[in-house]
Amino acid sequence: MFLENNIKSSQQFGSIEVICGSMFSGKTEKLIQRVKKARAIGMKVKVFKPLIDNRYSNISVVSHNDNKLKATIVKSPEEIKKYSTGYNFIAIDEAQFFDNGIIEVCNTLANKGTKIIIAGLDMDYKGNPFGPMPYLMSISEYVTKLHATCSRTGNLAQFTYRKNKNDNLIVIGEKDQYEALSRNAFYATIKTK
Repeated sequence: MFLENNIKSSQQFGSIEVICGSMFSGKTEKLIQRVKKARAIGMKVKVFKPLIDNRYSNISVVSHNDNKLKATIVKSPEEIKKYSTGYNFIAIDEAQFFDNGIIEVCNTLANKGTKIIIAGLDMDYKGNPFGPMPYLMSISEYVTKLHATCSRTGNLAQFTYRKNKNDNLIVIGEKDQYEALSRNAFYATIKTK
């Protein structure tokens, strides 16, 4: 899907694909698979992640299954554009942590012929659209929405529930601070909070 180009033309076309979902849904794992496939067919790949995401590694994108790829750590979307010269495939993990400048960067790179793949949370811990993710989804050619398994019901989970009472929008954490919940479990839980 992400490497296909259905337009018969001699021109190079870029594209944007977004992989989204709740925590523990496999977004980073899917991003890593896409990168490995792109490298296998000879694409020049560059992987980025935001400085703020230091859960598993300061130098790699790491999935919950402990698969990893070396990444360039950036503070801002503008750094992604700066370090993308010479690459035709750009992977960006945890895109929800970037400001809306990521939208322009992705559009600019895709318009120049670069394949962009982005992974991130589509909703914050309150169930609201998270940062630039809804905009990235709207400008992308492909959107893959992944689901975790609800930790309480075993159903599909699309919500990320924060277990503590910290009201900051961004709190970096793992299973000790978050759980994936289905719609019913999420709304039942936040009503009692």
